[in-house]
Amino acid sequence: MPDSTHGHKPRTPAAHRSRRWFMNKALLAGGVSAVAVMGGYAATMASADEASSTDAAADATASASPSGPPAGGGFGQTIAYDDFVGVTTDGTVVDDLYAIHRTGVSTTPVVRAASAFVNSLTDEQKSATLYDIDSDQWLDWTNVDSNDRDGLALRDMGDKQYKLAVKLLRAALSARGLENATQIRKLNHFLGEYSGDTSKALNYDAYWFTIMGTPSPTEAWGFQFEGHHLVVNYFVLGDQVVATPTFRGSEPTKITYDGVDYHLFREETAAGLGLLRSLDDTQLATAAPGTETKTGTNLVAGAGNDNAVLPYKGIKGSALHRRQQKLLLDLVEVYTGTIDEGHARVWLRDIEKHLDDTYFYWIGESEDDSAFYYRVHSPVVLIEYDAESPLAYHEDEASSSASATASASASASASASPGPGGGGTGGPNGTPTQQHIHTIIRTPNGNDYGVDLLRLHLATDH
Repeated sequence: MPDSTHGHKPRTPAAHRSRRWFMNKALLAGGVSAVAVMGGYAATMASADEASSTDAAADATASASPSGPPAGGGFGQTIAYDDFVGVTTDGTVVDDLYAIHRTGVSTTPVVRAASAFVNSLTDEQKSATLYDIDSDQWLDWTNVDSNDRDGLALRDMGDKQYKLAVKLLRAALSARGLENATQIRKLNHFLGEYSGDTSKALNYDAYWFTIMGTPSPTEAWGFQFEGHHLVVNYFVLGDQVVATPTFRGSEPTKITYDGVDYHLFREETAAGLGLLRSLDDTQLATAAPGTETKTGTNLVAGAGNDNAVLPYKGIKGSALHRRQQKLLLDLVEVYTGTIDEGHARVWLRDIEKHLDDTYFYWIGESEDDSAFYYRVHSPVVLIEYDAESPLAYHEDEASSSASATASASASASASASPGPGGGGTGGPNGTPTQQHIHTIIRTPNGNDYGVDLLRLHLATDH
């Protein structure tokens, strides 16, 4: 595997991978060890709840860490790049799904933006931020509120670097995707004010950039943007883009903060409900069989679960009529449409080719304010949406909004009565709520992080 031009940090040390595993395990299990490695709310509350949450991956026959903690949002075990297989249905990768080809959509804007950002870095910053294209750093991400991350944080950049970093995000994402990312960061800062500490991970600018490879119009490269509730992996090869895994979440999701009304994941929620409600009774019995319980967390393929084995469940696209298939594709577009418009269209067309083999699965109730889980799963896409139990934010059930100034003096551990759209009871095993939502989109069968495309590139072009 050839080195990048920079070559400052070719591999993530095994010790670092162990540290990330320890961090996630400590957060899940609770205890003072979590406080030692976590920032923000997790450090404050790590000892408040003890949980096993093994139901979160009950439908996965195996995972990257079958004997470890449950799969889901940040509780898996990071593996090395060379051990990456990708999400599969039975442990066997389906071959010949991906190919190097011309998309006709230019990547020049994102290449130029990334090059300008890299050129603005000092030598010390480059040492912390630049990695080889096949670095373990790709897989070493977490969505939890950790202050222990590699790369260069927005808060540590000079004014010029900060503007260039935002320009890179703007080039890679659509207007909708950038707005959503900005809102996630805003509500992360709110959570810091609510819990009384914005100095660590619960901060608008506590988001880190790393660059893998050298930004190039022809060679493989990419970047990772990582922080609490927001992780974007963006791989580029020629004019092809792979923007998975991308994790987006928030707690809370609906609030008034500094005079602005926020309602995150409204489209994801409505699109899922719209498809479910279009099904007849026979179709519903397959899509939402009721054999699994909505728990505090049902997400399977979160951080550290890159090699998850997840069988298909639910109703198959071929069992949907044309209008329902359109609703399924519209649901997928809510997620794929967060990257730049041209590559989002290419991505959606690739997924549409497998629409008959795309499954839709549902756990939980289906009222507007219900806490539910759904996933969309095909050979080339995996989407999970999960309304989870409160961990940091608890609202009065009678109020639909709160302000940071009103909440800052409240105890972060004070919970309200459980309700479908309200506060719920906290901890991984608590009552789920739409005020805490996690989502993820992946490219199964080996092409998360563009791994399959890179292998093809090195085999055919070098």
